[in-house]
Amino acid sequence: MATAFWGIITLGILIFVHELGHFLVAKSTGVKVLRFSLGFGPRLLGWKKGETEYLICLLPFGGYVQMHGERKGEPDGSDEPPILPDDDRAFTNKGVGTRMAIVAAGPLTNLLLPFVILPLAYMVGVQSPSYLKAPPQVGYVVSDSAASGQGLMPGDRLLQVDTTDVHTWEEANTAFAATTGDKALLTLERQGQPVRVLMPRTAGETYDLRSVGIFPEQPPVLGDVFVGEPAQQAGLREGDRIETIDGKPIASWYDVGPAINEAGGRLIEVTALRNGERLSFSMTPQKNDKGRYLIGISPKQETTLKRYAPVDAIRAGTDKTVELMRLTGDFLRQLVAGKISADNIGGPVMIVQTAGEAAQTGVASTLLFLAFLSIQLGFLNLLPVPVLDGGHLLFFLIELVFRRPLPAAAQEVALKFGLVLLLTLMGLALFNDFSRFFS
Repeated sequence: MATAFWGIITLGILIFVHELGHFLVAKSTGVKVLRFSLGFGPRLLGWKKGETEYLICLLPFGGYVQMHGERKGEPDGSDEPPILPDDDRAFTNKGVGTRMAIVAAGPLTNLLLPFVILPLAYMVGVQSPSYLKAPPQVGYVVSDSAASGQGLMPGDRLLQVDTTDVHTWEEANTAFAATTGDKALLTLERQGQPVRVLMPRTAGETYDLRSVGIFPEQPPVLGDVFVGEPAQQAGLREGDRIETIDGKPIASWYDVGPAINEAGGRLIEVTALRNGERLSFSMTPQKNDKGRYLIGISPKQETTLKRYAPVDAIRAGTDKTVELMRLTGDFLRQLVAGKISADNIGGPVMIVQTAGEAAQTGVASTLLFLAFLSIQLGFLNLLPVPVLDGGHLLFFLIELVFRRPLPAAAQEVALKFGLVLLLTLMGLALFNDFSRFFS
């Protein structure tokens, strides 16, 4: 119950921010706003201030701002008279640039929100991997990577990146990301002897050492064991330390994935230590949509709480926002291209559940999830689908280019198509939600 409550509150904040964007730009450009509603359906609470009625309605999955004169020559659906051509407070009588600004304000406000709340999350304090404060000793080198090609080996200790001394993984990653050439000079200590390596990188690209195949040590201890997956069904638990997979010794977490994938879809035997006792488990890996075989586990990751000073928090929050935008854009492109299964689409049930769980974890987790969801909501609404804000922006763009609006009949057909498409996507999202819930 608490999860659902906090989930609805979180979703309500995002809807409020979105509609507030429309509302503020409409008011600032002189458009009369008749209603500002959070939610749809039967009214739970309402009041009127000035010319605007404010509502909170029963169904929390949406909201709207109703403006005077949204359709030319038609009444608003309230007690307002039909819109006259000289009515300068009617939305439809405003210039196309003004109308585009009002419509775009909702999703753009969602995209701007993370730039405000993520710095707050970093000031409150976020959990970061403990290894970032550990000495930068190489634990694993990815085969066929840039690091492997330059001869790096497990046990190498990073001393310098170019001319910068590094004492922790965090310092090493930061120094590597700050290099500007197409190669970075790494100074290592190997068996007490200094070794210098020129590490290739793409000019102008910002990334950490993992991108070239250098990873810290990660013991093969289980963190999450996902419900319903082969590992959980076989009896593996959080805290188990994997010793062998199909008879192959496992010394590092990075050995786990290749060993499972090599076995393919056949039955495998996994031995693990639990409280000093060696146990054996049988399971069959499952193939995911990327062609990899998995058993549903993740490593145990020790974390520490890190609080940032205001200036550092603004920088970290901005970087994180840009990263989330890039990831969301990549996801949408791959989804449209058919490279990601539609099973990954989540609906309101999943959103409320995840938001509620984040809210109960802590303030920083709530703000991070709120930012992530706000970016998704902003991108989704900018898609050029009739009914969504992006579809209306497309209509206005056509009007701007051809100096006249799209014929009303064509708009009606497009809106009906967009509504069918949106309802289909919502149906798929709800189906996925309930499938996850009941499984």
